Amino acid sequence: MKLALIRRQFSATGGAELYLQGLLTALAGRSHELHLFAESWSEIPAAAKLHAVNISGRRATRPLRFAEAVQSQLANERFDCIFSLERTLKQDIYRAGDGVHRVWLQRRREFAPWWKKPFVGWGAFHKNLLALEAQTIDPKNTRHIIVNSEMVKREILEHFAFPAERIHLVRNGVDTARFQSGRRAETRARYGVKDDEFLWLFAGSGWERKGLDFVLHAFCRLRDNNDKAKLLVAGKGRPPGICPAGVIYAGPVTDMENIFAAADLLVFPPIYEPSANVVNEALASGRPVVTSAQNGASELIREGINGSVIPNPADTRALIQAVEFWMKKKAPAFASAATLSLDRNVAETLAVLELAAAENRV
Repeated sequence: MKLALIRRQFSATGGAELYLQGLLTALAGRSHELHLFAESWSEIPAAAKLHAVNISGRRATRPLRFAEAVQSQLANERFDCIFSLERTLKQDIYRAGDGVHRVWLQRRREFAPWWKKPFVGWGAFHKNLLALEAQTIDPKNTRHIIVNSEMVKREILEHFAFPAERIHLVRNGVDTARFQSGRRAETRARYGVKDDEFLWLFAGSGWERKGLDFVLHAFCRLRDNNDKAKLLVAGKGRPPGICPAGVIYAGPVTDMENIFAAADLLVFPPIYEPSANVVNEALASGRPVVTSAQNGASELIREGINGSVIPNPADTRALIQAVEFWMKKKAPAFASAATLSLDRNVAETLAVLELAAAENRV
């Protein structure tokens, strides 16, 4: 198939970007002709042809300008299937990997300080993005939607008049062999973590959404009674002015298989996350996960077996109790490769692509 794939920013870090990078590589290995439309990029697989989408303008208007520019470029060439990982104007398949923007704004209001709540979602950027999202999820503009969690499917059905039978659940996939090959002792030594210390891991950028503040509050309270705990924060962000004892800021890292091997537990309580890839990576690494119900990937958690799910990410007490449970319990075995594998994800994605391509041929 000749496939057009759309993503505004394509880079070597970030869950959605790494997902697309793995998908491109896998699709290229199946001899599909791949065309990537992007505003910025790095490390694109050689098998994909890049179409640079050059736009300008303020932050508030750039998503719509990108969507319009892509639509103009797509009109110049014929594709078997157009697969967008962005909110764009017209496509065969839209992957709602970023979730539903109006739900994200609801979560921000819910967890924001009282004085900030009235201002969440104000401004042209959010208004424009909400309008663009409504266009994208209009069944006249998109024939099929791929979601990576049942949570996002429910949100789409609640807020938009989109046919349920045209929404397809395809859970994220990871390179399971990679995440079972990490070097524990070497990596713990790199960050100064001793053998008898219990290492929490928080991984991800966009720290407000992903709940780092909640993790720090819980860590500080627990560490008052347990100086054998340490917290490694991997990802892009500005550390707070005061760094609590035992917290290690690693910055963005590319060898996440080693980071997971070094850790004893992933602690990741976002206020909104469609389906965090780091959960799949942790489970593939044989590491338990403490996450929140606002994370679609919590659907992978079997309580007390491979992790714990807390109803409210801001509930410090519940977070501490969940962590203490896993500090006393032996870590789970490696998760099923069939459930988490990128091959499974690619096969399920390809089935939807082929369905859309067949509809185009009719």
